[in-house]
Amino acid sequence: MPKLILIGGILDLGFMKAPLLAADPRLDITVWPEDDGAEAEIAVCWRPPAGLLGTMPKLKLVQSIAAGVDGVLNDAGLDPALTVARIVDDSLPAAMSEFVLWSVLWFHRGLDQVVLRDRPAIIWRRPPQQAAADRRIGVLGLGEIGGRVARALSAQGFAVAGWSRTPRSLPGITGHHGPEGLDALLAESEILVNLLPLTPRTRGILGAATFAKLPRGAAVINVGRGEHLVPEDLIAALDSGHLRGAVLDVFAAEPLDPAHPLWTHPRVLVTPHMAAIASDGAVIGQIVENAWRTACGRPPLNPVERGRGY
Repeated sequence: MPKLILIGGILDLGFMKAPLLAADPRLDITVWPEDDGAEAEIAVCWRPPAGLLGTMPKLKLVQSIAAGVDGVLNDAGLDPALTVARIVDDSLPAAMSEFVLWSVLWFHRGLDQVVLRDRPAIIWRRPPQQAAADRRIGVLGLGEIGGRVARALSAQGFAVAGWSRTPRSLPGITGHHGPEGLDALLAESEILVNLLPLTPRTRGILGAATFAKLPRGAAVINVGRGEHLVPEDLIAALDSGHLRGAVLDVFAAEPLDPAHPLWTHPRVLVTPHMAAIASDGAVIGQIVENAWRTACGRPPLNPVERGRGY
């Protein structure tokens, strides 16, 4: 019988016990910290406390409850031989495409200029209207979700370019790769959308060096990972007038501290990590399936390649 432990961090996962048992009453489920995990075989978590997984000697699988696994892989104490699996939900690319399209339109149609939090009075002002074909969108990350987002923007008529670590070819998308390709993409992006996975190379990529390479008046949309962004650098670029604005859906610490200056910056729109959320059915179903696969000595669904970070 599979032995699972639900490990909370910034998110208490005790609420998952009931739906998991409803899906399969045979599961043996405990919750940390009430149980120390000494007998656990599968750790179900998202961002567990640093070093905790290394104290559980019988683990065979670490199961993320989301598509992202950086909260697990960033733990220096994690056994490199331990298998990590993530959730894959076919609905995520469509949901992300919707959210990014809305965010792009926020800037493209000048809504950020109309809905201003720092204006002293009511202003009747129509922002300039520009054809989608003349609006240059740059997408960082052309994986399963990033590629779908790039194609969705292209289908709306936007001039879309994308950047990936290795060459990718997508119909209708101008492709860039490698360091020189990144510079070329940034130089032409009026709106930059980040959908990269979080790796040591991409951590902090949305910082001063990147912002300086964007055209003056560019906007930034971050729906990748919170750790991609250097908030102080973003605020400095906004205050200097080099950047026009930002839509931010992910943050290094969530919920975002109520006292954080991003909440009140007039050129920043904060959303509560809502761009694309895996369905409860997909999460519960894949956890149960991987629990039994692990118990039977079979590979899990959606294993993570440690070197790639996803």
